[in-house]
Amino acid sequence: MTKKKPGLPLGIDVGGSGIKGAPVDLDKGDFAGKRKRIDTPAKSTPEAVADVIDQIVDHFDEVRGDSPIGITVPAVVTQGVVRSAANIDKSWLDFDAEPMLEKRLGHDIVLVNDADAAGVAEIHYGAAKGQKGLVIVTTLGTGIGSAFIFNGTLIPNSELGHLEIDGFDAEKRAASSVKDNEGLSYEEWAERLQRYYSHVENLFWPDLFVVGGGVSKDAEEFLPLLKIRTKIVAAELENRAGIIGAAHLAQEYHDNRR
Repeated sequence: MTKKKPGLPLGIDVGGSGIKGAPVDLDKGDFAGKRKRIDTPAKSTPEAVADVIDQIVDHFDEVRGDSPIGITVPAVVTQGVVRSAANIDKSWLDFDAEPMLEKRLGHDIVLVNDADAAGVAEIHYGAAKGQKGLVIVTTLGTGIGSAFIFNGTLIPNSELGHLEIDGFDAEKRAASSVKDNEGLSYEEWAERLQRYYSHVENLFWPDLFVVGGGVSKDAEEFLPLLKIRTKIVAAELENRAGIIGAAHLAQEYHDNRR
């Protein structure tokens, strides 16, 4: 009788418009199957989101009883408790989500900030692979997400999009959504990014910046315009990073519990 292989880890990325998931091959650092996407419920309470996550888990034959699941949310997460709710339903605020999801799904769960998951993916499989010292991954989108990774270890919940610069929340001036909403050229936007990244590097002295988010596909339009000390490169994993990083963290947690 052939022994059944262990299930693959699953990464699930909870966003404002869609909830996406895929099993991940951690040897390759990529999806092991086609991504499944379901619209985020209009009322995105923990219970409603858990219903969608449950559907995504059931969709994949590769995910079995021993498969760990990593789930990203656009929020600060400490010890499985969601501590902010700027871009999700306010009912998540201070909600102890991890035990609820573990009970509902019947799997080991790791709940993590979405930018932190993307950062983990880039350090293990993407643009920052093999980089020593401090890597700061920033995701430029609706806001600015950030992840600190020091010598391969995640330091969670850095929230550098909320640094106050020149009297403004940084992401209110420099997120890619601001570029679109204000009709800024790449040159005009780069002036704001210059102010942002110069400020961050003077505070933390990183060894590498990795710039993610959907706009990173156009990195050649704005990264060469930045004049900073720190090497700055585009993320490699694009919109797959959150799912891949979440699965990596889930498998790591699952292995350490054994």
